[in-house]
Amino acid sequence: MSEINTNQTFVTSGNTENNNYRLPLIAMTTLFFLWGFITVLNDVLIPRLKGVFDLNYTEAMLIQFCFFSAYFIISLPAGYLVKRFGYKNGVLTGLIVASIGCIMFYPAVVVHEYWIFLSALFVLASGITVLQVSANPYVAALGHPRTASSRLNLAQALNSLGTTIGPIVGGFLLFGSAGTLTVEAAASAEGVKVPYLILAAALLTIAVVFAFLKLPVIAEHTEAVDCKAKHHNLVEAPHLVMGVVAIFCYVGAEVAIGSFLVNYFAEPEIAGLEEHAAAKLIGYYWGGAMVGRFIGSAALKTIAPSKAVAFNSVVIILLLALTISTSGNIAMIAVLAIGLFNSIMFPTIFSMAIEGLSSLTSKGSGWLCLAIVGGAIVPLVQGVVADKFHIQISFIVPLLCYVYIAWYGLNVVKLAQKWQAKLN
Repeated sequence: MSEINTNQTFVTSGNTENNNYRLPLIAMTTLFFLWGFITVLNDVLIPRLKGVFDLNYTEAMLIQFCFFSAYFIISLPAGYLVKRFGYKNGVLTGLIVASIGCIMFYPAVVVHEYWIFLSALFVLASGITVLQVSANPYVAALGHPRTASSRLNLAQALNSLGTTIGPIVGGFLLFGSAGTLTVEAAASAEGVKVPYLILAAALLTIAVVFAFLKLPVIAEHTEAVDCKAKHHNLVEAPHLVMGVVAIFCYVGAEVAIGSFLVNYFAEPEIAGLEEHAAAKLIGYYWGGAMVGRFIGSAALKTIAPSKAVAFNSVVIILLLALTISTSGNIAMIAVLAIGLFNSIMFPTIFSMAIEGLSSLTSKGSGWLCLAIVGGAIVPLVQGVVADKFHIQISFIVPLLCYVYIAWYGLNVVKLAQKWQAKLN
């Protein structure tokens, strides 16, 4: 799952080498696991609520629309909140807001109104957005600066673990161990209540722990950066502008594919699986991304990032073509294998897009973070196509997204050179 990159310079109070931040680091990395778990739980929630409220695909994709639109709406206010009240208070605020979103699932079940579920998801995602804005620099601060990247990699690995097991646990809680829900249970949203109340309790518990933990004070300091970039604006940086579109397409395509998998695997010509069995298979999609992170981190030491993005995009396009044009195990394996090649996309596109921005890097990063709203828009578009044609045909929407990403990978070096030419 996509993560927010922060280009934050900070200092910590006291000597971090003499402080023991092991417990705070464990607590913080738990957050990365939880928000990965919560995010992919939507992939299982979508078919559950689709059945309960008899929704079409477009209506069901409003779940992702409400969830990921929070990134676009809340990211900038969250940044101001953290700057005004500090990173620890930002973490506490994010935990409390996310827990409120989880608790809102209870009245949503009682009242049995779809719009209340959507409201709960928006509040939940708003809390997670605040957490993401706050947590990355905090993890970097919990120890010596030389090992900051190692701690962030560990945290993101746990985030990937959460996205891997989330669909499996969610499938068990929402559909039962064998998918044998009673007719009454299948027609109600009662089963949705338990997992989100458990998550609310976990988030509130962590908030209490954080309230009493000794954490480093992160004090921002700015350095005057005298570089040619300050005389330009971001619109003049084509590799960034096109990179924003690439992030939009990537996050949207990744989320859209995961959102449709349960219903896709239920199709008779694909696998004819019950929802509980299909939910378990989603773990392979997100698990592939976790494995791919380790492979990609090694491969990118010798392979140019632009070539890696272009190659992986072409492979995904071929896999989606198989998904659309074949049936049975071939179609099922092809769509699950996409997760492996998704793994390096977000951080690699992100790093290429901000390369050479110098004093404009922080602002460019903000643009890229806002592009995560693709996770709200692309699934909705795929839902419209699925309703008008067929769910299998609808995978042409993410396919077109990867066509653009492949183009970006092939041209980003030339685009970056145009920016450098402007600076010179």
